[in-house]
Amino acid sequence: MDATTLHVTARRYLMRRDADLRAEYERLPGGGRQADGYTYTTEAKRTFPRYNVVAAILVEVERLDPDRLPGVEDLGRALLTAAQVANSVFTEPPHGEIQAQAMADERRLFAANVQRWRKQSTFRADPLPYRRVLTPQQGSTWRAALQRRWDVQDGLWHPMLGGPIPLDVLVLDEGSMWEDEGVDHVRQVLRGLGRSRVVELREYGPDYLLDVMTLAPRYTGPEGLWTDEHHDWIAYASHEGTVAFGGVLAANLLRTWPGADSRRWRFTT
Repeated sequence: MDATTLHVTARRYLMRRDADLRAEYERLPGGGRQADGYTYTTEAKRTFPRYNVVAAILVEVERLDPDRLPGVEDLGRALLTAAQVANSVFTEPPHGEIQAQAMADERRLFAANVQRWRKQSTFRADPLPYRRVLTPQQGSTWRAALQRRWDVQDGLWHPMLGGPIPLDVLVLDEGSMWEDEGVDHVRQVLRGLGRSRVVELREYGPDYLLDVMTLAPRYTGPEGLWTDEHHDWIAYASHEGTVAFGGVLAANLLRTWPGADSRRWRFTT
């Protein structure tokens, strides 16, 4: 197995494992809570720590640049290290015995799969879209650039800055980006401009460099900012149910998407 196939296989496994475990948790009676509505059931304690540690491992695996992977042996060691050391705010102690055991089991399961994949010389895997976790320094550099170019303030942009919204800023309702049509138009505009990768900066959690065809400017809990190396467009999803666009992206969305104007955000008090 070559390094690219091993990396793709690891990413796909972790993505599917995360989705399956979250779905399993959602099926638990009472949302995984005891009758008091507060205490977790034993089954919940055996489930949510697993998807939390899987998510942490995926972040570590995606710190590796798919365009610049090490050799397969070094990559295998890196994946095994990720299985052992990956952590997030959701995996840090204190934990009860059940939660700790669940996370340890999930780490061992991923490590065992890595060892199994490495032995399959004829294994093939379909490619995945590019996605790489940025370093904290890289994320800070992008945030500073957005502040200089677009006057982003403490992670906030229009309409959250207060005052009048510039005429060249397009602010849509959040729902427009939860529909395939809206997201597709954003991606198509950027592809038409020759853009292949975009930066995603979140209020918390990892920042990413990702394939433009996976761009989804949506509010998902943490607010989000998007741009690329040209610094001639910006997108911002806020907790107030808005998605704002600036620069060449805003201008081209209005030109190419007939429905954009009807999805404009209307401020109400």
